[in-house]
Amino acid sequence: MRNVILYTKNPCSLCDEAKMMLELLQKDYSFNLIERDIETNDEWMERYHLLIPCVIIGEESFDGSQIDWDTLVRALQNGE
Repeated sequence: MRNVILYTKNPCSLCDEAKMMLELLQKDYSFNLIERDIETNDEWMERYHLLIPCVIIGEESFDGSQIDWDTLVRALQNGE
């Protein structure tokens, strides 16, 4: 089973929305959702602080401005 990584922080309403979409998509697509709080790791903070929420699916990376239902579905379908 593949992993989908969600970089997030708390509080972050956009992160909450991205997580909710991914949790709903788990009903139709098989993947492990790994949530990473950027405030717990300096490297993640430096890399993702302006991009959160950030979703990594396979080799594809989507920042907060790119995350929507259709984009996530396409990315998950590409990996099947």
